[in-house]
Amino acid sequence: MAAAGYYFRMHALILISTCVISCVAAEWLCNLIRKKPNSLDDFSAVVTGIILALSLPPDLPVWAAVIGGVFSITIGKMVFGGLGSNIFNPAMVGRAFLTVSFGVLMTTWTVPVTIDPAMPAVAQENILNVRTQATPLAWSKLAIKNELGADIYSEKQFSSTFTGEVGGCLGETSVIALLIGGLYLLIRRTISYHIPLAVLATAFVFAGIAYLIDSYVYVQPFFHLTSGGLFLCAFFIATDPVTAPLTRRGIWIFGIGIGAITMLIRIVGEYPEGVMFSVLLMNALTPLIDRFFKRVPTGGKPSI
Repeated sequence: MAAAGYYFRMHALILISTCVISCVAAEWLCNLIRKKPNSLDDFSAVVTGIILALSLPPDLPVWAAVIGGVFSITIGKMVFGGLGSNIFNPAMVGRAFLTVSFGVLMTTWTVPVTIDPAMPAVAQENILNVRTQATPLAWSKLAIKNELGADIYSEKQFSSTFTGEVGGCLGETSVIALLIGGLYLLIRRTISYHIPLAVLATAFVFAGIAYLIDSYVYVQPFFHLTSGGLFLCAFFIATDPVTAPLTRRGIWIFGIGIGAITMLIRIVGEYPEGVMFSVLLMNALTPLIDRFFKRVPTGGKPSI
C-alpha cells in the first residue's frame, strides 16, 4: 500500500479507500438482511478490499471500484455463508467480474509518478493523469504474437519491475515491497513457505522451458516472476487459508497448479496475465484435492 501511494499518489489512496469501504458496507448490509451477528470484527472484509484494490488499475473510476467491492463480498463470500464457507477468493471474484464487465477500464494502465524534487506536486499529478503505459506482460504478449523478439526489453525496464516504476495494478509493480510484506507474513507465521515457493518455482520452470525453446520470442524467466501479479498472488492471494487445501501435499499441488496455469495463459493463451484465472480455477479444484489428500488424525494411518 505504501509503494502504491508512492508511485500513484491520490489514485492509490482513493481506490484503496473505496474498495475497503464498499466491502465493509456490503458485508454489514448482508448481515443485516440475513439477521446474522456482526462479522466485521474479524477484518476479513477489510483484507478483501485491500487485496481487490491492489489488483486493480490505478485509474479505475470510483464507481467501478464500488461495484467490484460489493460483488466481491456479496457473491464471492456472503452467498456461501460468510468467512470460512466461501469456495473462491472473494477479491479475485470481484476482479473477474470487473474484467468481463469493463474490459477497457481494466486494461488501461497509468505511468507511475517519477519523483523529481524540482517538479511541483501539481505537475507530477498532471503527468499521472494524462500518461498511460503498456505493462511489461503486455509487451511480452506482443512479442510472442508478432515474433518481435524479447530484446524489446532493456535492463532499465527489468530493474524497474523490482522498484515499481512500471505500469500495472496498484499492488503488483513493486517486487521489493511485495517481498518485504511476504517475508513479514512468513516471519509472523501467518503463512507458510509452501504455496509461495510452489507458485514461483513452477512459474520459473515453465518460463525457463519457453525461453530455452525460443529465446528470441520468449522473455527470461526472471522477467515473468517480477512482472504482473505473481508475487502478489504467491504471498497474499493464493495463501488464503479458506480457499487453499488443508494438507501439505494438497498445498503443493495447489501452488504448482497456480504457477503452471498462469504461465500457460501468459505463453499460450490470449491474455498477457493469468494469475486471476489460475487462482479461481485452483480454488474450484480445492475440494477435489482435499478429497484425494485427506487429513490424518494424530495416531491415525493415511488411507491408500
